[in-house]
Amino acid sequence: MAKSNIYVGLEIGTSKICVVVGEVRADGAIKILGVGQAPSRGVRKGEIVDFETAQTCLHDALVRAEDRSDVMINNVFLAITGAHVESLNNRGTIRIPEDQNEITDQDLEEVKEIARDVSIPQQNVFLHSIVRDYAVDGQKNVLQPAGMLGKMLEADYHIIHGIRTRVQNTIRCVREIPLEVEDVVFSPIASAQVVLTKEHKDRGALLLDIGGGTTDYVLYKGGAIAQSGCFGVGGDHITNDISVVMKIPLSKAERLKVEHGAAIVPAHGDADPITVEDDPHFAGREIDPYLLNEIINARMSETFEALFEKLSAEGDLENLGAGVFLTGGCSRLAGLDQLAEQVFGIPVSRASIGSMSGAAATFENPQYSTPMGLIRYAQILDAERPTSTPIKRLGKKLGGIFGA
Repeated sequence: MAKSNIYVGLEIGTSKICVVVGEVRADGAIKILGVGQAPSRGVRKGEIVDFETAQTCLHDALVRAEDRSDVMINNVFLAITGAHVESLNNRGTIRIPEDQNEITDQDLEEVKEIARDVSIPQQNVFLHSIVRDYAVDGQKNVLQPAGMLGKMLEADYHIIHGIRTRVQNTIRCVREIPLEVEDVVFSPIASAQVVLTKEHKDRGALLLDIGGGTTDYVLYKGGAIAQSGCFGVGGDHITNDISVVMKIPLSKAERLKVEHGAAIVPAHGDADPITVEDDPHFAGREIDPYLLNEIINARMSETFEALFEKLSAEGDLENLGAGVFLTGGCSRLAGLDQLAEQVFGIPVSRASIGSMSGAAATFENPQYSTPMGLIRYAQILDAERPTSTPIKRLGKKLGGIFGA
């Protein structure tokens, strides 16, 4: 009989560090056992810039997760983000030998290797090589070519890569706690595991994970990943804009954004001024809500328009039958879904996390989609590769540069 397994997802974000402990039961159901969170310091745009400070925050989140889950944490699945992460699609093709009609497992492995053999910058490392599609003699959307009759086999892959040293620094930060890193996962790939259903992916869907320092995205078309990447812009940039324009401290700008901000600009004069209270280091003042929302609208319009331009270049936005899904902590900003719908011209909804049990508050908060998605990712990965050990798994992916 299958046994239950416990997995841990870790996200080192710009605004928060979050550790989620989940139990995958024998029937495949997932129960969240505990969540540990701490404010993030020493991290900028999803990347570590102060090693010791980031480790202190990580340790705080880890202790809280262990206390709440009653689990001693040794291994984690680690989310990776940053504007250095890029992606591309590549196709591999082989001809089946004349004296052979049936496609073998060996042929399948050969075409996979050709599809994954792409040139990336020397300083980069592969994060994911994800099969998108197989084709046999021009017949597309073949799920399992081995055993079929054919003379030409094609494999399409989506390949994600990032700068080696930046990935390495994040892993080192975790290992020195010490924790073993089971695998590294690009953040929106993790989020998609719990936010998007198979139907969403089949119909075509764009997931935007808007955090404190980055906006990660993954676009599915026909059930497969068509595009993915990261923009180095998030909620903290809105806060900074408010602080600069209105000449108020960052802490007060953040509170204004969360409590009174909206991405849609209302009619001028419809709302009373907002009072920002004084403190020993700041003289209080009144803020025009129209100007506040103009600042938010300008930053997020610019971000969405840049994404639209990048994604529409491949023509993929025309095939998003399920629409756009917003997740991440900044996605809770009032009117953000309406603004996104204006820019993309297709239905936009705030994502929800389903098919798990545990504390209800966890599922209601989109900022947990990445670490919770890591639990689902771990479940899928171990089902596909049950004999792979953490060191072998990570070593194979990253070229063995992170030996134990």
